[in-house]
Amino acid sequence: MTDNAPETKHELPRIFLVVVDDSEEWRAALRYACRRAQHTGGRVALLHVISPSEIQHWGAIEDVLREEARHEAEQRLQRVAREVNQLTGTIPILHIREGAARDELLALIAEEPSISVLVLGADTASSSGPGPLIQYLTSSKAIARLRIPLTIVPGNLTADAIDALT
Repeated sequence: MTDNAPETKHELPRIFLVVVDDSEEWRAALRYACRRAQHTGGRVALLHVISPSEIQHWGAIEDVLREEARHEAEQRLQRVAREVNQLTGTIPILHIREGAARDELLALIAEEPSISVLVLGADTASSSGPGPLIQYLTSSKAIARLRIPLTIVPGNLTADAIDALT
């Protein structure tokens, strides 16, 4: 006998993680993630990684620099969050970490089971490759540590091209 009752399992929304860094191509990844989240009922999460300070001899100065970097990261993510809200109608999840970008990215994915997809923008103009995170994730054993799909968006796509794809 089959039960035709509706499924009672509550599905969590897809969370599309975008790394906000100093590259230009992350913006294409953001647009793609926002459009996918909008069309699938998902949400966007933003990660900004603060590089560790190289000043280690002067504790008080290092603390001030660290605090300034954190404040700048918070302000930047708030600006990007407003953009995400305009595109998706939802408030993104914000993550700020300090350390090496690739290590912090993998740690966040391991720690947050709600993250469903990693979306990165590829540098299409550089002869040195698509960018350090993509190179690391696709050319090493790091890909084996990912428990989620990796979507790579060409950084040279226009907003209209991304909208047409999604």
